Amino acid sequence: MATFVQRPGPGGKRVWQGLVRRKGYPQQTQTFDTKGEAQAWASILESEMARGVFVSRVEAENTTLREALARYQREIVPGKKNAAREGRRVKGLQTRALARRSMASIQSQDIATFVQERQAEGAGPNTVRLDLAVLSHLFNVARAEWGMASLTNPVESVRKPKLPQGRERRLVDDEHPRLLAAARTYGGEIGPLITWAIETAMRRGEIAAMRWEHLDRKARVLLLPETKNGTPRRVPLSTAALAVLDGLPRRIDGRVWGMRPDSISQAFERVCEAAGIEGLTFHDLRHEATSRLFEKGLNPMQVAAITGHKTLQMLKRYTHLKAEDLVTMLG
Repeated sequence: MATFVQRPGPGGKRVWQGLVRRKGYPQQTQTFDTKGEAQAWASILESEMARGVFVSRVEAENTTLREALARYQREIVPGKKNAAREGRRVKGLQTRALARRSMASIQSQDIATFVQERQAEGAGPNTVRLDLAVLSHLFNVARAEWGMASLTNPVESVRKPKLPQGRERRLVDDEHPRLLAAARTYGGEIGPLITWAIETAMRRGEIAAMRWEHLDRKARVLLLPETKNGTPRRVPLSTAALAVLDGLPRRIDGRVWGMRPDSISQAFERVCEAAGIEGLTFHDLRHEATSRLFEKGLNPMQVAAITGHKTLQMLKRYTHLKAEDLVTMLG
């Protein structure tokens, strides 16, 4: 049966505490601003208990989102591939006003409001989607593993920001020779890096992580033990790619390149500026390389084996063939 008691609340305000007792179930208590709210809450619980569908909400009601995120940081994040980056995202979420709310109180409209706030702050679509991915996984883990079976996942019913269409930027006209000329003048590794990226379609992070021990010079294959999608792959090397490696000195630390990912992008930006090339990023070289593989006549599965794309839909986003180059194939 349910009982209701009025008692002092925060700041001296009077509140109503609802108490539900039923044989075979743990005692349930909750505090409300009005007696009517307490009675409605108790009525729902008693109905669920009578029908045998009751699931305790105590853990979800007594755990704030901030506390759940802290546990997620301790137990889940260390097992993630990009744990440091994921950890920073979790810490950012802990600073939000939403983090002060109990897990049980967060509804889909609260998540929708969070999305609007992040967009108003200038966060891009992918950044917001990554925030939502963390929150969604958190709710699923809390429901399945942390004794919060009463939870629903409020993220699942919220529309995610649309990602922009895949970039179509490729090297045009004489941009390639201009880029290489500017890179030679700039000096350092950026020139060979540009050629390597175009010849292999490798991601910036994959390039920066290359080690000599993973090169099979005889088989003309480079092993990538760690990739963005978590699946190791072996990249076949063209003669031009091998020539790049043959021109590099061997480093004592075993790494092929001395530049880190951010340094590569910064150097590439300066080279583009010196070459008078606008709107080109280092990642666009992966677009360029993938498109060239198709133009050489490779089929989608062969290209995917080289680039590491998981699905053909993903591959389509990164591949933009020039209509002019397809004319001769049509006859």
